[in-house]
Amino acid sequence: MILYFSGTGNSAYVAKRVGKAIGDEALDLFEKIRSRDFSDIHTERPLVIVAPTYAWRLPRIVEGWMERTAFTGERSVYFILTCGGSIGNAGKYLARLCGKKGLKNCGCMGIVMPENYIALFATPSPEEAARTIAQAEPAIQQAIRHIKNGTPFPQPKISVPDALCSGPVNRLFYPLFVHAKKFRVTGACVSCGKCASVCPLSNIDMENGRPVWKDNCTHCMACICRCPKEAIEYGRHSEGLPRYVCGKED
Repeated sequence: MILYFSGTGNSAYVAKRVGKAIGDEALDLFEKIRSRDFSDIHTERPLVIVAPTYAWRLPRIVEGWMERTAFTGERSVYFILTCGGSIGNAGKYLARLCGKKGLKNCGCMGIVMPENYIALFATPSPEEAARTIAQAEPAIQQAIRHIKNGTPFPQPKISVPDALCSGPVNRLFYPLFVHAKKFRVTGACVSCGKCASVCPLSNIDMENGRPVWKDNCTHCMACICRCPKEAIEYGRHSEGLPRYVCGKED
């Protein structure tokens, strides 16, 4: 079974690619996380968890969901983390999570996909995004081969910067940067409510037809990137930047 969480589509793309190749279903965790559904997950095949990298680790909302969910049946689990550049030492913390859950850790693989973190970085043009997705194919194929063969993912050499990024930097990043204070809506808003519907933490309310952000943001960038009118900005940084969604929606 493939379980995935995806804010702007990168991890969904990879999860569905893997699922099609190995003949296994890919289940979107959005509703389970949003509704706080921690009901048991049973599988007769290895679990494959696909998620983005938030500050060089598995997103806390995904980790929290896994900690509170019972997994029955097959105990092997593979992790695939999409990222804009590096997953750091994420594998160390995933191994700890597996230990807590009694799961057999088959390793973690990072797959570089187009940058979507518009709160801090520049997002790609459609042409740049297409090139990055094409360049990710060998890594996706490598992950598929290991899962099909039942072999662990190769473990990368961890550098000092990797350890620092996934350790103290991650711990500082959330309280310092992960908040919704800088989100704002412009006059282009048409009150469609899509931003509220795509928020995995129900952190957006529609008041008088306009979104209002509360204090439980995870910085998935779904609201700003999936807005059909590009009516949401993050401070001044996002102004003029293309909105990135993997496989543009109607």
